[in-house]
Amino acid sequence: MIGIASPRNDLPPAPSMPMPAPAAFPSPPYQARDPRPSTKTHASSSNPPSQAPEQRSDEEIVIAVMGATGSGKTTFINTVSGSQMRISSGLRSCTSIVQITPPFMLDGRSIRLIDTPGFDDTTKSDTEILRMIALFLTEAYQHGKKLAGVVYIHRISDFRMGGISTRNFKMFRQLCGDSTLKNVIILTNMWGHVGKDVGEARERELASDELFFKPVLEKGAQMLRHDHTLESAQAIIKRLLDNNPLVLQIQREIVDEKKDISQTSAGTELNKELAIEMERHRKEMMDLQEEWQAAMNAKDEETKREIEAEAKKLKKEMDRIEQETKNLANNFQKEKADLEKRMKEMDAEAREEQQRLQEQYRRQMEELENQRRMDADQSRERQEQYSRQIAELQQRSRGGGFFGAIGRVIDKVFGLDKIPPQVTASLGLPAYD
Repeated sequence: MIGIASPRNDLPPAPSMPMPAPAAFPSPPYQARDPRPSTKTHASSSNPPSQAPEQRSDEEIVIAVMGATGSGKTTFINTVSGSQMRISSGLRSCTSIVQITPPFMLDGRSIRLIDTPGFDDTTKSDTEILRMIALFLTEAYQHGKKLAGVVYIHRISDFRMGGISTRNFKMFRQLCGDSTLKNVIILTNMWGHVGKDVGEARERELASDELFFKPVLEKGAQMLRHDHTLESAQAIIKRLLDNNPLVLQIQREIVDEKKDISQTSAGTELNKELAIEMERHRKEMMDLQEEWQAAMNAKDEETKREIEAEAKKLKKEMDRIEQETKNLANNFQKEKADLEKRMKEMDAEAREEQQRLQEQYRRQMEELENQRRMDADQSRERQEQYSRQIAELQQRSRGGGFFGAIGRVIDKVFGLDKIPPQVTASLGLPAYD
């Protein structure tokens, strides 16, 4: 695969200029359904996202949720899982790290959802977001963990699929690859913000345009609607429960093909975007150079100072892009090595802790079962209370699990474990138990 060279190597240098010294609807359209004529989906009856009477499989089902910042990822996850992840209500994004829900039960299956930050985050660069997501996914894959599905969320209320949405979807496609698209759901939401006819027209355009979702739908992805109800959210997740978990493209490229992150499809796409951005800034710098020369000739000192200030800001942005390109590969290797070292250390600690918790769990279960047998003549309400306590204990016994462990270690790798708990809560960052 041909990688994209950094801006330093493939772009001419920005022109120099004297610079100052640096200073300090109605319900029917909302049903989860595929907009293509041949497919219909109806939401089934639902139960709260808690304990089910019996689990059909002991294997935990893991599903990732992706999309642009503000698309409603966290709201969807909170609705279906019963979690309380912080939701952004302003311009600042809340999901700036990978977050994992505690396990919850649906149709007798234990499920975890992974909340990923968008590639337009207000607090982290796109290269940081890619490194973080790649670290999480590759470490999981190296330990034999695969995703049962991916939900990509898009706001139907968007007037058009602009630059931010297009960039996020491009990165999503490069992360997943084509071979996993049969396990992908393209989910449209925020139908209440548009009229029925407008929403359906946008839906048809998204599903039929080669520039939007048509290519992935033709390769097996589903396009469904969400009406922000628990019933709708559960119907969507149920679509993925019986999937055969598949390896994402980013996992295969880094783990199996031993590629550097900058050589992966996602890394190449991101480098290409950065190169385009650098080229645009280079042209802007040339325009400023011409304006500065004109102000110089006209002896317009005020305009000259304004242009110099603008050029200084632009130069700073160009330096940032160049540094991002370098950091993508360099930082990822360091972070990956640190993550693997910390995971090994945690494995040893976890084995001891697991033994202690298993013994505690066994004693508590025995006590509850003995108490229930002794109170066999008690009321039905009392018996149901024992059953609920046993189910809650079984749920808690699963603990953070492997994915919770990765989350804790990635927090340490990116320095997020040093944030005080009250600040973590205010930013909406997860607290792993």
